[in-house]
Amino acid sequence: MRFRPERIASVVQQIVGEAISRLADPRISRLASVTRVQVSKDISYADVYISVMGSEAQARTTLRGMEAAHGKVQGLVADALPIRQVPIIRFRLDESIKKGFETIQLIEKSMDEIRQREAERAAEAGQAADSPDDAPDKQEPGEPEEPQQT
Repeated sequence: MRFRPERIASVVQQIVGEAISRLADPRISRLASVTRVQVSKDISYADVYISVMGSEAQARTTLRGMEAAHGKVQGLVADALPIRQVPIIRFRLDESIKKGFETIQLIEKSMDEIRQREAERAAEAGQAADSPDDAPDKQEPGEPEEPQQT
């Protein structure tokens, strides 16, 4: 049976994800998760991308904890994969979630600014329409008409 890199990546992601919750290293944040795994075409390396909810310092500390537990995690992966050559695990910080969150914040800020400008323009247009100098007397909708005297 031949294992493709995608299948190996799936197994590695599952094993490393479980290992994060089971490892007793206090450096490893409980808010860490495996976001993706990329296995090289020759199956010699598996880059495991880890996302950590928290500060940059917490992320680096978690990465150091995972690197310290490399041998244990590598052994768990070797036990789970029935292949002769098990890929060497390399841990990487995944910044994509953080960058995505920052992008969403920028979009929301821009949308708020646009809404604020539109509200200011509408208020200016409303003040211009309400000025008594320019506008002739108009009847408001819904008001009864005054009877005309003949």
